[in-house]
Amino acid sequence: MTVERPGEVTFKGSPLTLQGRKLQAGDAAPDFLLTANDLGKVSLKESQGKVRLISVVPSLDTGICDAQTRRFNEEATKLGPDVTVLTVSADLPFAQARWCGAAGVKDLQTLSDHYDLSFGDAYGTHVKELRLDSRAIFVVDKNDRITYVEYVHEIASHPDYEAALEAVKKTAA
Repeated sequence: MTVERPGEVTFKGSPLTLQGRKLQAGDAAPDFLLTANDLGKVSLKESQGKVRLISVVPSLDTGICDAQTRRFNEEATKLGPDVTVLTVSADLPFAQARWCGAAGVKDLQTLSDHYDLSFGDAYGTHVKELRLDSRAIFVVDKNDRITYVEYVHEIASHPDYEAALEAVKKTAA
């Protein structure tokens, strides 16, 4: 049975329903199986032993998602080798690869939730009405515990970059 959270987010003021449980700091990070740009499968376990910054965006081909992904790409190398930055969207892997090439993004990994939105269901970011993932940030520690969560209420708004980056630094310390 899928948990539905009506009105949990808005898009340009219109309320939307998120599917999946709302995660909180302290929760175990759910495993996932996402599709990489080369069509290989990637799970949370692939980066076990590292701190993960998981940036979730509706589509890389929109202005705020583009800016969010570029910002975390710029920060990725500053965070050190013990931190992995992942960007998750429901875009097709081919579209993600095209966008990364055009944007020069190569310091983070884009992963597709297009196949079945199982990441969105597990992390509570699946927008029922749009079949996209909602904007959110998760920081996961080396032991697969969530240390920071931000579900951005208005999808057309930026996340709190500074708070997310500070949470990564505290978790990695």
